[in-house]
Amino acid sequence: MHRLMNGVGTVHQSSESWMNAPVQSNGATPRSKHVQDEFACDVFSERLMQQRLPKEVFRRLMQTIQCGDPLPHEVADVVASSMKEWAVEQGATHYTHWFQPLTGSTAEKHDSFLTPDGHGGVISEFTGGMLVQGEPDASSFPSGGLRATFEARGYTAWDPTSPVFLIHGPNHVTLCIPTAFVSWNGEALDKKTPLLRSMDAVSASALRVLKLFGTDEGVSRVYATVGAEQEYFLIDRELYYDRPDLVMCDRTLLGALPPKGQQLEDHYFGAIPPRALAFMAECERELYRLGVPVKTRHNEVAPGQFEIAPYFETANLACDHQMIVMETLRRVGPRYGLRAILHEKPFAGINGSGKHLNWSLSTNTGVNLLDPREETHTNMQFLVFLCAVIWAVDTYAELLRASVAAAGNDHRLGANEAPPAIISIFLGDMLMDIIEQLESGQPKKTMKGGKLDLGARSLPQIPRHTGDRNRTSPFAFTGNKFEFRAVGSSAAVSWPTTVLNTIVAEALDEIGARLEKAMGKNPTPAKREQAVRDVLQTIVIDHRRVIFNGDGYDQAWHTEAEQRGLPNLKDSVSAFAAISSKKHVELFKKHKVLTKPELDSRSTIFFEKYCKQLMIEGETMVSLARTRILPAAWRHQTELVDALAASESMDIENPELRSEVEKVIGLVRNTQARVVALEAALHAGHGSPEKHAIQIRDKVRPAMEAVREVVDELEQHVADDHWPLPKYQEMLIIK
Repeated sequence: MHRLMNGVGTVHQSSESWMNAPVQSNGATPRSKHVQDEFACDVFSERLMQQRLPKEVFRRLMQTIQCGDPLPHEVADVVASSMKEWAVEQGATHYTHWFQPLTGSTAEKHDSFLTPDGHGGVISEFTGGMLVQGEPDASSFPSGGLRATFEARGYTAWDPTSPVFLIHGPNHVTLCIPTAFVSWNGEALDKKTPLLRSMDAVSASALRVLKLFGTDEGVSRVYATVGAEQEYFLIDRELYYDRPDLVMCDRTLLGALPPKGQQLEDHYFGAIPPRALAFMAECERELYRLGVPVKTRHNEVAPGQFEIAPYFETANLACDHQMIVMETLRRVGPRYGLRAILHEKPFAGINGSGKHLNWSLSTNTGVNLLDPREETHTNMQFLVFLCAVIWAVDTYAELLRASVAAAGNDHRLGANEAPPAIISIFLGDMLMDIIEQLESGQPKKTMKGGKLDLGARSLPQIPRHTGDRNRTSPFAFTGNKFEFRAVGSSAAVSWPTTVLNTIVAEALDEIGARLEKAMGKNPTPAKREQAVRDVLQTIVIDHRRVIFNGDGYDQAWHTEAEQRGLPNLKDSVSAFAAISSKKHVELFKKHKVLTKPELDSRSTIFFEKYCKQLMIEGETMVSLARTRILPAAWRHQTELVDALAASESMDIENPELRSEVEKVIGLVRNTQARVVALEAALHAGHGSPEKHAIQIRDKVRPAMEAVREVVDELEQHVADDHWPLPKYQEMLIIK
């Protein structure tokens, strides 16, 4: 994956901080003046708010956005009126509270601005109450037991830290208001509410540590910052609709590899096919208008696979924008006869898709707390935050692994295209050298990278980094941020970000408490430095086991990780079971991110979704085999038998044909038997969501793999004009 090289660690508190950046003569901003004027219209940006709102109202609103202060009703009324006027000017007739339920996608209920006036006419109305709160049905969304079917009331609550935006359709414009979604009891039924709570938690813990260093002057908040890279596949839309498995499951359940896949390594970073490039350009155009700061586009490793990557933003906004990115990819595709597929493994045998979650911490004054600077060994504040992450990842490795668990991601993690399910940290040579110095005492030097002489007079000497990158690590330090590489391509990044924020908040609290105890009430600089060295030395000794700079694909690492005592939750079912442990319940409760019922509900929902996805896949596979594959194979078998009978009637010996007939007959019989076995596994007893998930993992998935194995072999023998499904070589090669 392409690494984000721009804007890393920079806090974009809302999209307008990027959309409204002044255009400089040196071209330092990502957009020209013409582009800025053209694309800034679909976000109710800070600039627009400042222009349209009374000065005091604007000040109060910005206080809410930047500091989290409550927004008075009278201020909300003025903001709502201004929003509506702006939206109506752009052609909007409806508004919706746009939220992220626990389905993994977004949800919306559209309401018109028009309200009966009681005299046979209508008026256009949008009050502060309508802006701040909505009331969708809470019973029809996953709740994991938090809501019974007959308990329908739920609330959406405006999140002012994420700007409203407009979505344009062929004949409509809708004002979208990012919101949280909670039950009548106030329990979180979405992904945004815990994320916002976790951002508060990590900010409070980070401020506690900064205060000990005396670097908190002017710092009122610490933001988690995120940049989520997105991989996806593009296939021809007509071929997509000819594949029921893609339509129903977003992945191919059957399909043999073509002779040419990715083995020539010619697709990665190659010239982007014209239709794909046109699609990308339109996606970017729409995303710019929505304030999403996308930066990078390129071909990925597998044929038909591509990537889009953004600038860094505050975590809440980045997570909202990531949902918009996925929706935009799906929405724009049909305009170019394409379908964007976001599943982690849509095609067996070639690379799947991930979503690297680049994460850091930054103060409201713009200081990246994970920037090591030049003389890193003297930057004790950075080393404290670095060791906090090491402590957090080692202590809560199971929870971090569970945050990326999903049925689709089980196809990737551990394969030679994605990091293993063992959570470890890659630091690189320079930081590893400093960690070793910390372990033995006081760090005294920082390793330098030097220059690379490329051997040609026309080429400049380029700076050499102090350490290489490691694409096999699930959690790697990449310059001034950590890259969580295990997230799946279809996932909402809110949940892994929530987990990461919370575990680091706990680590910073632990370190802060140790430092406070060691420093005393009035520490001298020397006493502070000694306390920091002692605390960091202890952390390194206790948690060094999680640091691994080697090849995560090597089987020897699995053996070594087991010897180190690192957990290895190899599949999602095992990972889900770890979520609601007492240790994790206490963690989320302490930081007020999730209550025990809220955490338990998520564990239940994850099990239920796993079961539903696999049941849909299994039943789709049975249907495909019975109604498409086997009839096609029987027709081919009949033709072969007829050809053999005709040869023998003319006394023509054809042992090769007879062998082929016997081969096909055997494959057809084997297919029939394995389909029957899959049906039996699908209809076996269920029990609780966890027990059902275990049964699916242990019985249904192996049965599906057995069907696929024989059908994929059968595909190599059945005549092409009989085969009922588009093949890999068609879907992946056609651009």
